[in-house]
Formats: sequence, structure tokens, C-alpha cells
Amino acid sequence: MNKVIANADEAIQGISDHMTLMLGGFGLCGIPENAIAALVRSGIKGLTCISNNAGVDDFGLGLLLQNHQIKKMISSYVGENAEFERQMLSGELEVDLIPQGSLAERCRAGGAGIPAFFTPAGYGTEVAEGKEVRLYNGKPHILESALTADFAIVKAWKGDRHGNLIYKGTARNFNPVMAMAGKITIAEVEELVEPGELDPNFIHTPGVFVQRIFQGERFEKRIEQRTVRKK
Repeated sequence: MNKVIANADEAIQGISDHMTLMLGGFGLCGIPENAIAALVRSGIKGLTCISNNAGVDDFGLGLLLQNHQIKKMISSYVGENAEFERQMLSGELEVDLIPQGSLAERCRAGGAGIPAFFTPAGYGTEVAEGKEVRLYNGKPHILESALTADFAIVKAWKGDRHGNLIYKGTARNFNPVMAMAGKITIAEVEELVEPGELDPNFIHTPGVFVQRIFQGERFEKRIEQRTVRKK
């Protein structure tokens, strides 16, 4: 089945106001930047976005935040975005902060059809408020629910027309688990190849989880914090 879409603007067709989106990436690595740019152009509002972090002020999800298109963020680390901080402290933005491992597992559980699981992470903190607690091996665990989304948007290194994906290096972060948890998964890739060109032993996301795929362009591949040695 040919799942290739012409471009990012066509790939996001069907995403509308108040939907829930999962967006892969870690820091500025593995960000589906072409699809995010298309969302900015679309003007869609009231989004709930599930992402490890919220980009930076002028890149990634930071662009959607600047445009006030996000109503709620479900994230782990958000310390590099001043606009995110301003919106959260002013009450403009709903925020659900989740321990990073719990966020990854909640996405994975959503893709695997597991409705909830118990974890010790977050017990005794605000994360545990209102959640069921059980003891396992004498240690308290809290009940965390799985996460799913109307659309999952991921970034891969290579993909074929059937939707099979390979991620490169640390871009293999939240992308694989989120690709499984969206009702519709959109993949933007650096290189689009023909079926059979990818070694099946190295495919990270099988095409069965991907409904749309397109080749991105002009990837910036930013460095989040540039550190150089003094001369």
C-alpha cells in the first residue's frame, strides 16, 4: 500500500481544533519540524499536545505556543522555553508535567493496548495526587493511565512507501512509542525510499502503524545549547 503524501500541508489534513496530538522528539532531536510548520500555517487552535518537551521559543512546538494554538501541554521537560513558562504561570496554558519514564511508558502502553499500569515514579509528589496507590513488594506504586492521540506526528531518518521507518541515533527517542499510539500516524522522513530498500532487521517502526508518510525538506537540526571550548 502506497502511503506517500505530497507534503506536510497535505499530511496534516483532518487535524482540527481541540484535537489531541502526540509529537516525537527529545530536546531538538527528532522533531517533526515540517509538520509543525504546517500546523502553524493552518491556524488550528485549542490543541492538546503530548511531547517530551515544548521546543524552544522560536523552534518546534515553541512556534505553536507563540501562536497560541496549544491549549494544554502534557510533557516532561519544559525548561528551555520562556514563552511556555510565561503562559503556564499566567494561567493561559494548562500543563500536565509527568516523569519522563512514566511519559514514555504511558505512550507505549497506549500503543500496546494496555489501559493503565502501576509505577513507583512520582509517589509522594504532586504527580500522585488523585491517583490510586498500591503496595508492591512493600513499595507504594501509583496508577498511571495510558496515553493515546487523534494524530501522532513523528520524524524518521528513512522510510519507505509502505510506512516502514528507521530512526537515526538519538532521534530514536519518543518517536517509536508515539508512532504506535496515534489513531492516525504521520511520519516525515529525511529520505523516502522504495519498498525493499530498508533492511527489515533494522526497521524500528513497522508500516502497519503508519498511515501517512512524506519527505521533509530544509531540516534545521538545531543545537539546543551550543557549548564551545575556550581558546
